[in-house]
Amino acid sequence: MNRRDFLKSTATVAIVAPLTLAAAEKPAAKTTTRSSSRQGRVMKKGFMLGTLRAPQLSLMEKAVLLRDAGFAGIEVPSAMTQAEVLAARDATGLEIPSVVISTHWAKPLTDPNPAVRAVGLEGLLHGLRDAKAYGSSSVLLVPGAVTKQVSYAEAYARSVAEIRKAIPLAESLGVVIAIENVWNHFLLSPLEAVAYVDSFKSPMVRWHFDVGNVVDTGWPEQWVRALGPRIVKIHVKEFSRKLRDEKGQRSGFAIDLFDGDSDWPAVMSALDDVGYSGWLITEQYRPPDMTDAVWLAHLSEKLGKIIAA
Repeated sequence: MNRRDFLKSTATVAIVAPLTLAAAEKPAAKTTTRSSSRQGRVMKKGFMLGTLRAPQLSLMEKAVLLRDAGFAGIEVPSAMTQAEVLAARDATGLEIPSVVISTHWAKPLTDPNPAVRAVGLEGLLHGLRDAKAYGSSSVLLVPGAVTKQVSYAEAYARSVAEIRKAIPLAESLGVVIAIENVWNHFLLSPLEAVAYVDSFKSPMVRWHFDVGNVVDTGWPEQWVRALGPRIVKIHVKEFSRKLRDEKGQRSGFAIDLFDGDSDWPAVMSALDDVGYSGWLITEQYRPPDMTDAVWLAHLSEKLGKIIAA
């Protein structure tokens, strides 16, 4: 074996070994009956602010609409004006359960340029501080992306190295760094997601699970059972394989909750089985013919049905 083949083999073992160990060491989740789970289910309705594209409305006006529609919280992007967010939170009584890191796509932690990665890391640190100010328990982080220019192994190594730098701040603030599964060609299976999170050996690195993002290639309830207690937040959105096949991949999201291929009773049963009780934050497609108030009331009603599923 030459040096190049040895390095390739070593890199593969470094990535696969933690996955194998994690899968072997984790006990199976204890099952419960769906009826008793429903009775004891405690969930809160949240809304991802970035999906309410209404530039004519102030943050306060949006918060009032969300409160009146029956939502309990808003997920906000980082780097907003803290005073404005706090004023809307306090005036409406809405919570801020999660903060989305605003730099993770434009300045990814996997970029080949160290200077770009440094900006991405500072964005993560800023988001952690925002979350602490708002009383949020976690930040949503896309850890990077695999591209033609960034290999899988490079994305893995770079993202781990950068996130490790943020763990001391996360631990001191008590705010979890929650990795989200997105269409970034990275962390493509639930077992790899488990190994990735566990490699940090810190309770402050966990998972923000997006139901709709999994349906294209898998089954969300299987991801839930694999990730188990690592899940700190849930994103709710629908996906249709039929629309994907007819109109293109991203068209699969253009469908109402319960009309796609997410098996919501199965997802909720899996969440019960792993002991999740927390936020369901919607990031759902908006039909073009609905006003803000009608759409938000519709979403709130659908979330209520998911919680009761």
